[in-house]
Amino acid sequence: MPDPLPSRCRVCGGEVGERHDDTWFCARCGWRLGDAPDADIPPPRIDVVYYLRYRDRVKIGTSASPRRRLAAIMHDELLAFEPGDRRLERERHQQFADLREGGEWFTLTGLLATHIDGLRTRIGEPWAAYDRWLGEAFRRLSS
Repeated sequence: MPDPLPSRCRVCGGEVGERHDDTWFCARCGWRLGDAPDADIPPPRIDVVYYLRYRDRVKIGTSASPRRRLAAIMHDELLAFEPGDRRLERERHQQFADLREGGEWFTLTGLLATHIDGLRTRIGEPWAAYDRWLGEAFRRLSS
């Protein structure tokens, strides 16, 4: 059961964690509390395909900087992320082409709604998943 961390996580800003043998780990991204990412190494790039709802439509897009990108797009709700780049985004656009309303916007119904529900079940809450992927990438860089 996660407990409050003594300080925020340096990777994701998480506030709760778990203690293992006198060491705290962030419950959100898994980073060891007190460790700092190496400032000499550029932060890892995490490409995501995102699903944004605006009314009854969904935008399927991609970004390596989702916080900045999503802040620039009018939307009601972030529905899901999945790890992937432009190639996966194109596959999703083709997969749901019959629901396309224009550009990267699709009608939120049928197979698209089922796909998004499946992502939420498998991957979980989008920002928690992103932070988990970020923590994993930082750990790979540090090893």
